[in-house]
Amino acid sequence: MDYSLAAVKMLISQLRDAKPTPSQNATALGGVLFQRAWLQGVLVSGDRMVLDDGTGLVELGLSTDFALRQWKSGMYLMVVGVYYIRTGEIPLLKVHKMVDLSGSPDREAMWYLEVMDAYRLFYEPLIQEFS
Repeated sequence: MDYSLAAVKMLISQLRDAKPTPSQNATALGGVLFQRAWLQGVLVSGDRMVLDDGTGLVELGLSTDFALRQWKSGMYLMVVGVYYIRTGEIPLLKVHKMVDLSGSPDREAMWYLEVMDAYRLFYEPLIQEFS
């Protein structure tokens, strides 16, 4: 893992355009190279742990440490992890960090603003340059 590559704040819908890179253990979105994605959303239940941010779904792959904790459907979570593109299935995020933000007021509205700000300041110029 190359920790010089920052975790990229994004919406799940933005990950649909991400492509694996052939020479590095990373993913590219236009000119933005990343190994870890930073997402926030609501945990939806089922057979698998799935995060819904209102724009899409991603399955959460949990280590034993995270799997032993009490995660409940409806919790609003911040997750950071390695993004895996899977054909025929929803994408997978192998979680490195997961925090329950359910008690934070305005968390969802603030998250959308943070993503928009990061996109405009950092990602948009690189994505447009490589599109």
